[in-house]
Amino acid sequence: MKRRDFLAASALPMGLAGCDKPLHIEGGFVGVSHQRGHALRDKTGWPAPSKTRRTRVLIAGGGVAGLAAARALRLRGIHDFTLLELEDTAGGNSRGGQVHGIPCPLGAHYLPVPGDDAPEVQDLLEELGLRQRVAGRWSYDERHLCHSPQERLFFKGQWQEGLLPLQGVGPQALAAYQRFAQRVQDLARAGRFTIPVSKMPLLPVHRALDAITFEAWLGQNQLLEPHLRWYLDYCCRDDYGAGIATVSAWAGIHYFASRHGFHPPGVELGERVERESAVLAWPQGNAWLTQRLAAPLGERLLAGRVVMRVAAGKHGVEIDAFDAATQSLERWQADHCILALPLFVAARVLENPPPALREAAARLCYAPWLVANIHIKAALHDRPGAAPSWDNVMYDERATAQGLGYVDAMHQSLRTVPGATVLTCYRAFGLDPAQRQSLYEQPWTHWRDAVLEELSVPHPDLRAKATRMDIMRYGHAMSTPVPGIRSSAALAALQGAQPAPWQRLHFAHSDLSGYSVFEEAFTQGHLRAMALG
Repeated sequence: MKRRDFLAASALPMGLAGCDKPLHIEGGFVGVSHQRGHALRDKTGWPAPSKTRRTRVLIAGGGVAGLAAARALRLRGIHDFTLLELEDTAGGNSRGGQVHGIPCPLGAHYLPVPGDDAPEVQDLLEELGLRQRVAGRWSYDERHLCHSPQERLFFKGQWQEGLLPLQGVGPQALAAYQRFAQRVQDLARAGRFTIPVSKMPLLPVHRALDAITFEAWLGQNQLLEPHLRWYLDYCCRDDYGAGIATVSAWAGIHYFASRHGFHPPGVELGERVERESAVLAWPQGNAWLTQRLAAPLGERLLAGRVVMRVAAGKHGVEIDAFDAATQSLERWQADHCILALPLFVAARVLENPPPALREAAARLCYAPWLVANIHIKAALHDRPGAAPSWDNVMYDERATAQGLGYVDAMHQSLRTVPGATVLTCYRAFGLDPAQRQSLYEQPWTHWRDAVLEELSVPHPDLRAKATRMDIMRYGHAMSTPVPGIRSSAALAALQGAQPAPWQRLHFAHSDLSGYSVFEEAFTQGHLRAMALG
């Protein structure tokens, strides 16, 4: 459906659909200015260190991997460590905020129930009381499982259940869905797909898929039906930040084969598949998890620190970090350093980086994201079809489409009457450098209007009911699994013990897996800390 058809389907005057200026909506950009991180680009003129401090283990980076490493050290009985975080709060792209007192995500907003290949994540959920054994069977606290209805799609002027286009798509689309489901099933049998990928041996079938784009693979398999391609493109943009023309075929197949497969309409899922496809969700998104990982750290977590330099030696590691609060440079000396940083940052701050790090940093590509949290003072009028859901997506097959829909922060509440809430809207910009530049150069009003235009198609009363919009920008939100990344020998080398003179450095970040999800980041951090000598 083209944009003009999309608007026509709403049967509304253009003004109601999104041209009125929302002058009454307050808001702005939230989060630390990108200038703090960009300070790494120019290291000249920095003051000499004002003090020198000592710790046994220094963790650089307080995202999911860094927090997982800190937890693992505590489990080992190692309490002499310090974690340095660039932002004012830890959590990476799994942080949360509030708008008018309503918690909402600033990034990742759910966690699929982990399978048996992710025992580290399972143990965390058990520790947090989310997972327990009942009558010999593992069970999850239903208060934290995403409530029904979970997903819906605005398609042809009305809402439908689920995100796969179904209403009036015709027999060709249904046949394409069936063929794709069979191909996923065949590939899952031929090659094991797991989360985390570190538990998955790299097989010839994986290398073949990793050599081409997902779009090329779909063409080779004559899977050209537009509705299927839209859905697969949406899935890739949602998980990887870029579409089927950019990500590898391995990434496209892994999205389905590593979890619960692809199920065309008319297929009975069964209790086991429904249980495995459940997701954990909270009003503040995955910040519910990272806040609990950060809480026990106390004074060992130092926020507002820009790691400027890391130098590895035979007997220890030296780290210089700029304290944004005091505007001074601190020098740290540690026996070991866990670099829980994006690899392009690690390569920049590390003196004499190992060849594997230089190669990996040069090959990885990062997608920028925007997360907009919109406070509405009353429930929105709804279109015909499926009821309001946790995840709400608009069908838009334009090549320039960036929107990924929105989630409702109050969906998990038990209130009986809808009311004020926060809608968290996501936009992924692909790998075009101009889009990253635009993300930072355009004013808040530009992005406010773009978000409102997108969401006003199914919700024409949004402008009248929105009171505030806070926008979070991520210039390098996640690494995108382009062809060749899954097979990268450099990424594999960084996940093991490092040779001299880097033997006291330990790399821990989802970048090492080639894509960014909670399970990958957490496992990388946990394993590095557990293997630390």
